[in-house]
Amino acid sequence: MWGVWGGRPFIKRYGRYFFINERELASTERLFARRGEMTVFVGRILPVVRTFISLPAGIAKMHPGKMALYTVLGALPWCLLLIVVGERLGANWNALKPLFHRFDLVIGGAIVAALAYWLWQHFRKR
Repeated sequence: MWGVWGGRPFIKRYGRYFFINERELASTERLFARRGEMTVFVGRILPVVRTFISLPAGIAKMHPGKMALYTVLGALPWCLLLIVVGERLGANWNALKPLFHRFDLVIGGAIVAALAYWLWQHFRKR
């Protein structure tokens, strides 16, 4: 929705606040022109990317029907995996809570480290 309505003009005007420059925008547009469907499909499978993949798809003006189809196809394996894991764990779910909290810390640390590295790379070039 935001990608379609704001699109390129929005990113050109406010992209610097999100650390997006013209070169990165052009690169994303080329990616979606060549492999937009596969990008959405893979993006829907990846945990963090799934949240944001709609924005570049909208900016690239991907057809809504194709977007919906590849969103369903990409989300399906992830949802099936969660169903199978939930079914197998069943009543043992509470016994695994402490383990999941440790993973939260590791994943959070990895996200912070990746963001710090990306920011360092971005500002080092300037």
